[in-house]
Amino acid sequence: MAPEQFQAQASPASDQYALSVVIYEWLCGDRPFHGSFPEIAVKHTLMPPPSLREQVPTIPPALEQVVFKALAKDPQQRFASIQAFAMAIEGASRAETAEGSHFAPVSEYQVKAGQSLTSKLPEGTVTLLFTDIARSTQLLQQLGDRYERVLTTCRQLMRAAFQQWNGHEVDTQGDAFFVAFARATDAVSAAVIAQRSLAAHAWPEGVEVRVRMGLHTGEPEPSSEGYVGLDVHLAARLLSAAHGGQVLLSRTTQQLVEHDLPEGVSLRDLGVYYLKDFRDPKRLFQMVMADLPADFPPLRTLDVRLNNLSVQLNSLIGREQEVTEVSALLQRADVRLVTLTGMGGIGKTRLGLQVATELLDTFADGTYFVSLAAVSDPMMVIDTIAHVLGLEHQHSGQRVSTEHMEYLKAFLHDKYLLLLLDNFEQVVSAAPELTELLIACLHLKILVTSRAVLHIQGEHEFPVPPLALPKRTQLAANEDLAQYAGVALFLERAFAIKPDLAVTEANIQAIAAICVHLDGLPLAIELAAARSKLFPPRALLQRMTHRLDVLTGSVQGVPARHQTLRNTIVWSYNLLDETEQQLFRRLSVFVGSYTLEAVEALCSAFADGAGQVVDGVASLIDKSLLLQIEREGEEPRLVMLETIREYGLEVLAARGEEEITRQAHATYYLALAEEAEPEYGGPQQVVWLERLERENDNLRAALQWSIEPGATQQRIEIGLRLAGALRRFWLVRAFVNEGRAFLERALAAGIGVAIPIRAKALIAAANLAIVQNDYPCTEALARESLVLFRELEDQEGTVFSFQLLGSALYQRGDLAAGSSLIGEALALSRKLGQTDSLAWLLYQQALFDIGQGEYTRACELLEESLTLHRKNEHKRGIAFSLIQLAKVLFVSEGDQVRVHSLLEEGLALARELSDKDSLASANALRGQIVLNRGDIATARSLLEESVRLRREVGSRHSTAESLSLLARVVSVHGDHTAAYALYEESLAIGRDLNNVWLIVPCLDGLASLGARQGEFVRAARLWGAAEVLRESVGMHIAPFERADYEQRVAAARAKLDAEAFASAWAQGRTMTPEQALTMQGSLSTTIVTTPSSTYPAGLTAREVGVLRLVARGLTNSEIAKELRLSEKTIAHHLTHIFNKTTSENRAAAAAFAIRHKLA
Repeated sequence: MAPEQFQAQASPASDQYALSVVIYEWLCGDRPFHGSFPEIAVKHTLMPPPSLREQVPTIPPALEQVVFKALAKDPQQRFASIQAFAMAIEGASRAETAEGSHFAPVSEYQVKAGQSLTSKLPEGTVTLLFTDIARSTQLLQQLGDRYERVLTTCRQLMRAAFQQWNGHEVDTQGDAFFVAFARATDAVSAAVIAQRSLAAHAWPEGVEVRVRMGLHTGEPEPSSEGYVGLDVHLAARLLSAAHGGQVLLSRTTQQLVEHDLPEGVSLRDLGVYYLKDFRDPKRLFQMVMADLPADFPPLRTLDVRLNNLSVQLNSLIGREQEVTEVSALLQRADVRLVTLTGMGGIGKTRLGLQVATELLDTFADGTYFVSLAAVSDPMMVIDTIAHVLGLEHQHSGQRVSTEHMEYLKAFLHDKYLLLLLDNFEQVVSAAPELTELLIACLHLKILVTSRAVLHIQGEHEFPVPPLALPKRTQLAANEDLAQYAGVALFLERAFAIKPDLAVTEANIQAIAAICVHLDGLPLAIELAAARSKLFPPRALLQRMTHRLDVLTGSVQGVPARHQTLRNTIVWSYNLLDETEQQLFRRLSVFVGSYTLEAVEALCSAFADGAGQVVDGVASLIDKSLLLQIEREGEEPRLVMLETIREYGLEVLAARGEEEITRQAHATYYLALAEEAEPEYGGPQQVVWLERLERENDNLRAALQWSIEPGATQQRIEIGLRLAGALRRFWLVRAFVNEGRAFLERALAAGIGVAIPIRAKALIAAANLAIVQNDYPCTEALARESLVLFRELEDQEGTVFSFQLLGSALYQRGDLAAGSSLIGEALALSRKLGQTDSLAWLLYQQALFDIGQGEYTRACELLEESLTLHRKNEHKRGIAFSLIQLAKVLFVSEGDQVRVHSLLEEGLALARELSDKDSLASANALRGQIVLNRGDIATARSLLEESVRLRREVGSRHSTAESLSLLARVVSVHGDHTAAYALYEESLAIGRDLNNVWLIVPCLDGLASLGARQGEFVRAARLWGAAEVLRESVGMHIAPFERADYEQRVAAARAKLDAEAFASAWAQGRTMTPEQALTMQGSLSTTIVTTPSSTYPAGLTAREVGVLRLVARGLTNSEIAKELRLSEKTIAHHLTHIFNKTTSENRAAAAAFAIRHKLA
């Protein structure tokens, strides 16, 4: 089906798409997409088809292009008509023939020895034959070493029959064959000859070789290993239903052969039967051969095997691994009891039924499902089992007695039987009776589904996990989200009630997000899918904040506890005793994962104390309301699924316990953060950073609670203290945006908080602001904090305020004031003996000196900073000083041998700390070094990574530096268009920050690009403009760059007469950067941008241009062609657009464009 057909918008172009799929398969022997119907729908709608030439390299490129044009997702991009498509195919083929080569499609290949058999298998309508030897295990035990000879003879006889009637051997394993026939009559004839040959053969005395067969005709899907699809499964199920010597046919095969049967052969209608895994019953036929036995025992189908398993009306999705593992467990001799555990709605019953169905052949005396959902009295469990087994006893109307148990044990004593006991959690005290049964009945096995572990001898617990889901970070990624079981389940159930559900990228991403919100719970996903008839996916996603109210159902025949998500959780909650319910409510305030220590601390804040917290937590784990996560080398952590947690918060609020519980939660995490704060500068820095990273979800929750509407000053003080303690954590782990947003709100609300708390919060906010180069904000916050620290006579705080204020003033162009404040802070820090702050001030002063070209002094300051950081064992400080020292030595052409050792040590520490800021700096320097050696590809990769990391940190200044360096690399590589775009973005940041040190490298780079393109006058003007800017701040060309700079200028000067070049240079010196850029003539449309203030969210003109094309639905490659840029450059612009507009994906960005009338 064409993509538009999945959205009920078929057109004549849809036939062209369908034809191109056929041609695709004809050319390479495989269909473009595989999977379930929902997966195929998503792939046809969103995914590009795999390359034909990668599968068959001899396919001409022109032919591949024609097929892919017909496979375009947009009908408008296909050929105008089928005739035009055919002419294009013919033209591509003629062009290829004219070149003297000939291409043969896979369908014309002749299979040679050693080639895969699948390349010659029949396609289209195929008859599949499955065979195996009945009771082969007993035959092997009977014959011993002679079995191999018998098996070889059997195979020879069978193969002779298959080959005589053009059979294609798809697979052979042990005594089993899988054979395909192009004609159903050939398959029947082969089966007849095989059966007669086997019957006529003189087998050893006492040996009877009887082969059973199953025949079905359909259109199986070819694959690399043969065939896949339901037709294959149906043929296999026919084989499983047959007895030795019996040949079964499906209705389809019967209709094809009934008038063309071999002589002496007829068909017997056996009636309708249910086959394992098939929802609808199938009419089966038996082949009757006049000279062979025709009477057999009842077929081995669900109808006649001893069981009471109901046929499931929906397919089981995403549980293949669990079915295999549980089935394997139950088939082990040492395993008698398996308990499937998990919260309500996880799919325990459905999984148990599937396992029981798979094992029907294993238990000769039957498989029985026993529902205990309606049983609340543990004493009635044995009676209920007896009732299901159809046992009548004189005590059946009374409560279970010892005699009744003995009667049941006697009945099951020697039976090979499986009991599936469903919903055991409310009668868990009856578990010892299961042990008694298992001890008395040696061949009995029991599969239990329960929300609580039974805790009896011999129990093997199997926790049922949620369905597979994409990570939250993958939701906006361009990948096949339908491959995840949770998403596939939603799609299948949604298609069942809304066949015209639009399969768009935005919808699939929304569906994936819904499934993530629902923790991968099958019940919740099915309830959500049922709502797709009323709500489009994105609208449904917006309602997931109140999922318990949305996820209700109206399917008749479903237990009340499964009618709504709330009901299934209430069922579990009501099974808890009062103490467990209280603990459950309290634990709902935790977000994500947390430690047992945190639980004990929270509970100790209440009058009843921590009490039996350990036992209570263990009980909630046993009852599937709490999960335990274990990672190697870490303390086990606890987690409550969000769907359960939402109900916990409801009952917590209803009981009036929310405020005191949240305060206890926040108090614990405040204590943790303040305990970690002094460790940031010591040897345990990494340990504490990792610990806070693990606790970050709960730290965020505590911060959010502290500033909720109506928050008291006490709550706001807790939040401000917590933020102050988290400052360095936010810096190292790149949570700067988050920290700034919180502090802005908390400081605005906390005007009346204690002065020490406010002063510390102000300086933390100033520190975060300067990292993002928000110098006006940094200045304002630092000045306010300075006033408070002086009032408090807090000299350490005063030093820090001086440092941030001086840095902000310097970066804003007030070099004298900035340097003066840093000098004052240095003097005060030395006087106080504050080695930590002194080390960072020395580092800051070194940066100033580097900007002035004072490399020797900068190295001295950095050496001293490094020594102090090493003394304090401050790993982050060591990393920063090492990397910056390596950079100074590199750009000043100092000790280049030492550059490598310094950089490697700094990089190792940055990686240990997961410090994105220092990692970005290290990669930027590494990129420059390898570029200097001529390794352009590595340089580009390193600088692209540096840009990515600096964007994540949020430092616009550093991002601009890396962009400018990357532009230089891209320019050397010859991609001038991409280089212009990168310089443009870097220049926009520099102009926005009014930072000469950022503007000058861009002007210099653009001048060099102009010179490479023969625009020498423009180049001279830009160099002149850059020169005057350098002089204005005392900026120098770095020694390692000077020779290359002079060479570029000289080469451009040589192309003009001296007077013209000097005139253009002098003209540039009188211009602002904007004027110099504007005078570039035709090039100005490429590199000049509208100031970011013109557009919302600080978007540049180029970003707005890209965003408009995104809103039109263009892909990255289409946008690149439209704007004549590289796809990588478009990707860079999109990343910037997503960050600025806080959009998670293209759909959100397009919505932003529409809201702001940009599209």
